[in-house]
Amino acid sequence: MRATTVILGAGQAGLAMSRCLANRSIDHVVLERGEVANSWKTERWDSLRLLTPNWQSRLPGFGFEGEDPDGYRTMPETIQFLKRYAEVISAPVQTRTTVTSVRPVDGGYEVVTDGGTWRCRTVVIATGACNIPNVPKVAGAIPAHIDQLTPMQYKNPDQLEDGGVLVVGASATGTQIAHEIQRSGRQVTLAVGEHIRMPRDYRGRDIEWWMDAVGILDEFYRDVDNVVRVRNVPSLQLAGSDDRHDLDLNALTSTGVTLVGRLAGVNDRTAQFSGSLPNQAALSDLKMNRLLDRIDEWASENDLDGEVEAPRRFEPTRVEKNPSLATDLSNGAIRTVIWATGFRPDHSWLDVPVFDRKGRVKHDGGVVEAPGLYLMGMPFLRRRKSTLIDGAGDDAQDLSTHLAGYLNGGDTPAAA
Repeated sequence: MRATTVILGAGQAGLAMSRCLANRSIDHVVLERGEVANSWKTERWDSLRLLTPNWQSRLPGFGFEGEDPDGYRTMPETIQFLKRYAEVISAPVQTRTTVTSVRPVDGGYEVVTDGGTWRCRTVVIATGACNIPNVPKVAGAIPAHIDQLTPMQYKNPDQLEDGGVLVVGASATGTQIAHEIQRSGRQVTLAVGEHIRMPRDYRGRDIEWWMDAVGILDEFYRDVDNVVRVRNVPSLQLAGSDDRHDLDLNALTSTGVTLVGRLAGVNDRTAQFSGSLPNQAALSDLKMNRLLDRIDEWASENDLDGEVEAPRRFEPTRVEKNPSLATDLSNGAIRTVIWATGFRPDHSWLDVPVFDRKGRVKHDGGVVEAPGLYLMGMPFLRRRKSTLIDGAGDDAQDLSTHLAGYLNGGDTPAAA
């Protein structure tokens, strides 16, 4: 089987690239291990909703259709949105096709799947950044009587044993799961490391509206001081909900969640926590206020002060002066640990020498070092919004331009 381009993955990134290649009359196929939007369907918990408002789900040639532009899609609604997009653009998706190997051959690539082998000149890897949970080695020291779950395995509180829950990680995933479990009647302890505090609404508008209008989400990867650092910044402490509530540490402690510092280790069946919690909270407050200062400045420069609410600042994060530094894991108080400690991509099938010493694909804004190989859907790939549905389109436009130039024999070492 042959195609000029093989796209791996039929999520928002792969579908956006499919539309852009179709606009350029570049023949291609989209290979998907499950169904369209497979990760959204199979690897998310039941109550999860998008962190971005409905109007912000913009893909090439497609956008929000409905009566609630400021609401937040549920997972079934998100899946249906992406399926509808695939239908509208007539994406050539081949579902239930698992890729087992991609390797260079004769000026192109051979893509081996469980349904046959494809030959192509270019490959776009759009399999996402969240394929494998990052479970730290310390998990091996957790006592055997305590259940351990990742966010991919967690679905709802009903699956948990009665008793306390230790949630490790306080980015969007950790805070949302901690909030839901605490409300179910179980006592939650949240181990907090680096995190980004953010209000859901500011001056009467969604924080995502401000970040979009100010241009923060469009910041280009070449225009930041340390793109490696930025690509590892935690996700914002936000939740999509009907009541538009904030989900910062203050909101969690008000429901009874116990805060501790970063999980530093487990020794003799005792969890040990860092004493950095007060500093981490203060640093997060500082970063949030810097962002709000930037928004206020932009609003004034663009004569919006009379149209929106007045500027305000939020109560500092409340942290105990001496939070607990240890928890006994042998007394039965903690029955479950949930590792909300991030994810990493799975590129184990990629037989091309393009990995750095940490096993990450080396690329320049999605243009991989191997000619004709492209990457999409990774954090701050080209813009701050690259991992959002709203970011897939702009990245696909850029990279499809580079890909077309490559096919035409142009000297295009990196996408502009």
